[in-house]
Amino acid sequence: MLLSFWSAVGNVWHAAWPYLVAVLFFGIVIMVHETGHFAFARLFKVRVNAFALGMGPPIAKFGKGETEYSLRLFPIGGYCKMEGEDEVSTDERAFSKKPVWQRFIIVSAGAAVNLLLGLVIVAVMLAQQNLIATTQIRSFTPDAPSMASGLAENDKILKINGRRVFSQYDISFLMARDKDAVMDFTVERGGKTVEVDAVRFQTGKEDGQRYIVYDFKVIGVEPGFASVLKYAFLETFSLARIIWLGLFDLVTGQYGLADLSGPIGVVTYIAHAAGASTKTDFTPLLSLTALITINLGIFNLLPVPALDGGRLFFMLIEAVRRKPVPAKYENWIHAAGLVLLLIFMAFISLNDILRLIRG
Repeated sequence: MLLSFWSAVGNVWHAAWPYLVAVLFFGIVIMVHETGHFAFARLFKVRVNAFALGMGPPIAKFGKGETEYSLRLFPIGGYCKMEGEDEVSTDERAFSKKPVWQRFIIVSAGAAVNLLLGLVIVAVMLAQQNLIATTQIRSFTPDAPSMASGLAENDKILKINGRRVFSQYDISFLMARDKDAVMDFTVERGGKTVEVDAVRFQTGKEDGQRYIVYDFKVIGVEPGFASVLKYAFLETFSLARIIWLGLFDLVTGQYGLADLSGPIGVVTYIAHAAGASTKTDFTPLLSLTALITINLGIFNLLPVPALDGGRLFFMLIEAVRRKPVPAKYENWIHAAGLVLLLIFMAFISLNDILRLIRG
């Protein structure tokens, strides 16, 4: 009987631990974002009234100095509440009393540290690899259509369909983004720039999804301080650009809202990546975490009301006009943006739940 009990506990733990890891990693990404705001608020002597990880009712909280710190029930966000951020305040340490350049740095710091965290994670992954992938072709699979179409060994890929290639991520993404598996390449060959048009690739289908067969391998370089630093910057930039291009594809209708994921979906994906990781290889988990933290940084910079980017937009207007937009108008716009954002998040979360139910 006791053996059956511990067996059941083990089964529950085996199923649950990836989700616990996912919540932890998602919480770390959010905490880093809010800590960016908090650190620079303190640097510029802004009074911080509350710092919270999570949303909803508090699980635990304590006060230290003038700030209340809390851990809240739902791991879907967090906040750094500054004096005079959304209300009129006569406190000389209020956010609204600070020069516009200081407020700009405080608000943008959250996204900046998310991007920095992404860079660090990518660097850690690269440092652990035996070889770092470059954008130079090493070899082709037998009877590769791309080689028959004009690509050659030692070609360094510079562009695909007119878009610059900085890292291996760009190659994979730009090829997957193509519609007909026929692409125009720009390569460096023998020290010269060569245009190779109409390069063909094979396609396949899996679970009803079409994919393009990657029929060549690229040259790898050994990880060292210089190579890790170089490719960490290149791959981080590539991931950030992929997110921008993904947003563009969403706006232009190439993807639907049903393809998006909210916090529930993100936690699920992280959990799957945690389950795919091993005791010695955390690459799947680290890779997804890097993508998510960079995504969070980029998304928060969008000039959308209620997001950091929306606040930065009003600060730019203030810097140009030499006077702020009346607070009541800005607050109305941010409040309306917050309502729309919450509705949007609720819709995406419902999609996440339905996706989980359907398996």
